[in-house]
Amino acid sequence: MMLGLLLARAGIKTAVIEKHGDFLRDFRGDTVHPSTLQILDELGLKSRFDQLPQQRVSQLEVMLAHGPCAVADFRKLKPFPYLALVPQWDLLALLAQESARYPWYSLHMQSEAIRLLHDETSGRVCGVHAQTPNGRLHIRADLVVGCDGRQSVLRHAAGMHPQNLGAPMDVLWFKVPRATWHPKGTYGVPGRGSFLVLLNRGNYWQAAIVIPKGAAERWQAQPLQLFRDSITRRAPFLNNELVSLKSWDEVKLLEVRVDRLQHWHQPGLLFIGDAAHAMSPIGGVGINLAIQDAVAAANIIAAPLLAGLQPDESTLARVQRRRMMPTRLTQHIQTTLQRRLIAPALQMNDSDRPIEIPALLKLLLRSDTVRSIPARIFGLGFRREHVRSPECKMP
Repeated sequence: MMLGLLLARAGIKTAVIEKHGDFLRDFRGDTVHPSTLQILDELGLKSRFDQLPQQRVSQLEVMLAHGPCAVADFRKLKPFPYLALVPQWDLLALLAQESARYPWYSLHMQSEAIRLLHDETSGRVCGVHAQTPNGRLHIRADLVVGCDGRQSVLRHAAGMHPQNLGAPMDVLWFKVPRATWHPKGTYGVPGRGSFLVLLNRGNYWQAAIVIPKGAAERWQAQPLQLFRDSITRRAPFLNNELVSLKSWDEVKLLEVRVDRLQHWHQPGLLFIGDAAHAMSPIGGVGINLAIQDAVAAANIIAAPLLAGLQPDESTLARVQRRRMMPTRLTQHIQTTLQRRLIAPALQMNDSDRPIEIPALLKLLLRSDTVRSIPARIFGLGFRREHVRSPECKMP
């Protein structure tokens, strides 16, 4: 959606294909980081974004036996010293609304890309087949960009396979009503055998249990009351509200993957976002890294497209080179945290005893400077992008 907006804004005829009929799906990436807020500001969309329903988070905390402890502090980041928790469907609707201003832009809902079109002479990708309620849609294009997620159909169609970097956990997502007297922050509650995550969404908690990889079936085989009881023991203030969780159907599984393609492109075809590199949920960086990919891609491919040229592989390779370093660094940090902190805790026997962080780390976390380090890594990322693609004059 971001890449479609940027290309249309530059004056390039652009079609976005979306397989669903709307954007209303729970438990997608809703954490909009300062790096993305900066992009929205550069596009003149920040004031409209601020009108969307959202919760602003200035610190991330862990709940320990002695009380909350801040582990990331965004308040020193400029000019946006916070994360915004915004329903992803509202952000996507904003981007779609802005894109629709351009008569050469089209958004095809309920259109699932199922196959790539190839030029019979050169073999170059030259479009896609999509399935719609009204039959097949055939779109020819100078460039196809695959943004269709970690289970990318187009990536499979191109015969491209990502390297799996491993993840020791999966995530069970669910909602719990939030009372006015509940804590006001956003928290991680570390434990033995599983972790609890609580994102403050105003009138409800977007909650998650981080469990060992492949353990979801075992967890969901237990009576739901045992699941509720395990959450209550970690967060006693949720006791009364958990009765609203009435069925396992309300608990959604996210199978965590961390992977990346060695090559993000073929002639006429480019992958970005999760289709190029699936991220761990650690730090909530997936949506933000994808948007950075989109900005970098638009900055690089807009000029040849405006000149009526098909971007060649050297141009597409520039996008990969630009975005590979931040992808590798972020994934390295995520997999290191998974290996050294999360995996050992998940392998412990399930217990209600809270995990305490070492005394030295507790002392270090009293420092504003130390707490700002993870905020900068995950909030700003590596090699931040800025909008350099041109803006055309409307007719």
